[in-house]
Amino acid sequence: MARHRARVAVAAAVGIALALACVPLGVIPKLACAALDAGCPVTGEPGGRLPQAVRLTPVQVAQSGAYVALGDSYSSGEGVYDLDRQPVNDGADRCHRASGSYVPLVSGAFHFGGGTAFYACSGATTAQLLSGQHGQQPQISRVGPSASLVTLSIGGNDAGFTKVLTGCIVKLPWSSACVEQDAAVERRIQQLRPSMLKVLRELRTRAPDARVIVLGYPRPFPEPPTGGVDNLSVADQRWLNAVTRRLNDTVGSVVADFDRAIAAFGAPGSMEYVDAYEAFAGHEVGRPQPYLNGLEVDVEDLTVNARSFHPTADGYRRFAELITQQIAAGPGRPMNNLHLSAS
Repeated sequence: MARHRARVAVAAAVGIALALACVPLGVIPKLACAALDAGCPVTGEPGGRLPQAVRLTPVQVAQSGAYVALGDSYSSGEGVYDLDRQPVNDGADRCHRASGSYVPLVSGAFHFGGGTAFYACSGATTAQLLSGQHGQQPQISRVGPSASLVTLSIGGNDAGFTKVLTGCIVKLPWSSACVEQDAAVERRIQQLRPSMLKVLRELRTRAPDARVIVLGYPRPFPEPPTGGVDNLSVADQRWLNAVTRRLNDTVGSVVADFDRAIAAFGAPGSMEYVDAYEAFAGHEVGRPQPYLNGLEVDVEDLTVNARSFHPTADGYRRFAELITQQIAAGPGRPMNNLHLSAS
């Protein structure tokens, strides 16, 4: 301390003497540097650099953690479940999860750092996705902070699509009972909005950095229909196509609104909708090479096989194409997921 005071006194005396001698001002800082070892110019490269925030690409975001596949029968693989020799994982026999679904194809197309978890379940509604089915834990509970990509199809069972389709098929050929369900179906589709929003909020809470991709449903019949199919008149088919369009538009609008909110806050992650309505164009029910199974009846017990009006193997491959294309393309806006880089 005494030595420091002495150096300060010397510097002050030198400064006064030089000032009185009219020494140029530029010399004073150099003398102060020599006397006090302070205010000296920095030379050379700094010892280290601060980390830089790098924006991740959509693919990098998707691959950074685990891929979790949720949803209903259009995701579980109901249409090809009977072709599996053994279930793909625990509970798959009750949920009809099949290796022929789009999920294994998407999983094989990318390297997901946290692996893949496949828990879609046939028959799932938005409520059951949150509460569970067949005594199993809820699908939503499979999603955690490590999830970087979540895919699902949901909403068809909320709209009662299976029941609606059955009502259309079992009616008398000249009956209008099919289209007479319109008011009830429209009410259920409108009720889907808040429940769909609840699902998205829960996914967001559990995996705030993840990309969530919601897959829509394909148009089941040609546009325009070319003739009767499985006791469904041309008018019936047009109406069922229109119901599918309304269902997709409802789900898609909820997803889009949610993603706009994420983007507005500059938050990481995304909510993305894939409109599959035209995905099976040229391969609808009644076409020579359909991507959807037509009506299949088990003759022995006179029941409709669950694979009816669900995707075929080709249909699930088409779904896989849509999902992989969406993973590569991203949400149509910059991702706000950042990575700190030292270089």
